[in-house]
Amino acid sequence: MPPRPSLPASLCIAFLTLILTLAPPSLWADVVLVDTEAGVAPAPIYLYPGAPPRTRDAAVTLADYLEKICGARPELIESAPTSLPERALWVGYQPGLEKVFPGLDFDFQFPEETLIAANERYLVIAGRDRWDPDHMEARGRLADITGRQQEYGTANAVYTFLQDQLGVRWLWPGEKGEDVPEARRLAFAPFEQRYHPQIRARSGMLVRLSLGDTKEGPDELWARYQRVQLDSLELDGGHGFGDWWDLYHETHPDYFALQPDGTRSGFPGGHNAKLCETNPAVWEQWLENVAERRKADPTLHVFNVSENDSWASGFCVCEKCQAWDNPDAETGTFHWKGVTEDRPVLSDRQVTFANHLARMLKERFPGQDLYVQLHAYGFSRPAPVAAVPDDNVIISSVSNFHLRGDGVGDDRTLAMKQFGDWGEKASLLAWRPNLGSAAGHGWGLPDVAMTQAAEDLRFVADRHCMGLFFDMLWLHWSTQGPHYYALAHLAWNPYTDVEALMDDYYQRGFGPAAAEVKAYWRLWEKARTDFVAEARNRQRIYGSPQTYTPELLGQAQALLEAANAKLDAAGAPPKYRDRVAFVQCGLDYSRMVLDTRRWMQTYESSKGKEKQAAAAEVLANWKMAAKMKATFPEFAINWVYVFNQPNSKRMLGLHPKYPLSGRTKRESEETVDGDGLE
Repeated sequence: MPPRPSLPASLCIAFLTLILTLAPPSLWADVVLVDTEAGVAPAPIYLYPGAPPRTRDAAVTLADYLEKICGARPELIESAPTSLPERALWVGYQPGLEKVFPGLDFDFQFPEETLIAANERYLVIAGRDRWDPDHMEARGRLADITGRQQEYGTANAVYTFLQDQLGVRWLWPGEKGEDVPEARRLAFAPFEQRYHPQIRARSGMLVRLSLGDTKEGPDELWARYQRVQLDSLELDGGHGFGDWWDLYHETHPDYFALQPDGTRSGFPGGHNAKLCETNPAVWEQWLENVAERRKADPTLHVFNVSENDSWASGFCVCEKCQAWDNPDAETGTFHWKGVTEDRPVLSDRQVTFANHLARMLKERFPGQDLYVQLHAYGFSRPAPVAAVPDDNVIISSVSNFHLRGDGVGDDRTLAMKQFGDWGEKASLLAWRPNLGSAAGHGWGLPDVAMTQAAEDLRFVADRHCMGLFFDMLWLHWSTQGPHYYALAHLAWNPYTDVEALMDDYYQRGFGPAAAEVKAYWRLWEKARTDFVAEARNRQRIYGSPQTYTPELLGQAQALLEAANAKLDAAGAPPKYRDRVAFVQCGLDYSRMVLDTRRWMQTYESSKGKEKQAAAAEVLANWKMAAKMKATFPEFAINWVYVFNQPNSKRMLGLHPKYPLSGRTKRESEETVDGDGLE
């Protein structure tokens, strides 16, 4: 789809040329969007006929916020003007704008390129928009996707304008998290602002807020306004062949990995069955599957060819597959049924496999700009020795260094090195970390690391990263909101000055109490950073009550009380106290979780009446959590996750029905005692 709408260009150019010929010279030094004190009504917003739904949504949002800011709503006109107005705001490219903005280049050369510009009379907000009118709906993971585009340049330009030029802030989802300045006059001197994001795949960073993952609500709007939802490259966070065993094992057992016992059993089974990657029949079957998918939806451009999970088990041992392994690669310990053996890691093999499929894709669909995606995961985390990914192979590196430190289960330095090594090999590189819960992230504790987020996003951007997919941010806004805010801005621009960004966050969010709230979050950021650095054990979170002490909680509480005192003394507007109360909810929840884990430590190490008493305390805390769920503001804690998954690996150790296993318990106790495992 071309980047511009199919508006009758000759007609638009003709009437705009006539209008500009008859129009009087401008008397304005600045373009004035509105001046209510001087009786200047809002300038109309012109949206081109036939604009795609997300572009139209953005134009409506722009009108909404202009009304919130100045108290007067601009008219949104979805047709070509019959005469050129004295002032106007144009949303999206429309033929003839070259005459309205002489010398301004509307030929967008880069994916997702945005343009915001003003002359003495007019302002334009536009971007590169691509869409297929026949394929704008799709089924997402949990909900239908409507208004789907391949690029949303204009929409993201509007959200940029609202933040950069109008000063709107979305601190967290919902009304309490929105901060809108008031202004009687909005005027801009002539300027031109262009940008195109390096990271084109952003929605996977907050995958729970991506289109189709859930029904649209305030949290999805937050992601959209932060420009992380509407992107131009869709990466898959999972594996590429999960349904193949069910589809083909009876009719095509040769598709699957040869095992040391001579069978093609699909070990370790089902959706984790591995392939015989050198089998041409596998390549042809994959290509036919891609053709069927593209027939149904020709907008698909990225196809996952990552081997299934259970990354140390079941890989093919046939001579041809082993010949693709590089004998000079580092080794790993592989598992098959009844067999364990050290062999070269699989990076060279899997890149060679991906290259074969990528070349077949080019031959089958010439000039179609299609890609294959390969996870550098498990025994392909190290970069290959000799194989080089083709120019249409996207390597998504599962390098787990975000929210991590060094030590057992983390190895931040090693993970960063592996990512960097892939950056030297692959022309197309994405980052797909497993976040884990090194410092209580999964539990909803205040696991924030804005400083590390800035370091990490700049690190991957310096190595030409063009996509993000995080597994998983759980959306506990009252305990982790500042971290999400920093990540969202860094995804749009990895070189954002995060210290300045967060200072603005605290000032806009908390006014006179900005310093106290900043100190609160810095206290938690330091506590979690120290915890990760000192407790060198992948089970460290189970010993968190010994680090996140009552004294630490007391310091945090004192800062929030000081924030409220500052607001009272300043006679500050109620919105600031409401926002401090939102943060207080997070602290109350954290105190309850840590107390629950402290009692669970007793439960796991005692017997008889002491064990029963500990269980009673834990269950009382779960009742307290139910009351919190009923009284806390929306989005403070992701209660669906907390209550629906007490038995998941991320919530173990918080309920008497789901205590720690013996090994996990022993490791967590070693961490508490300071005996980290090397």
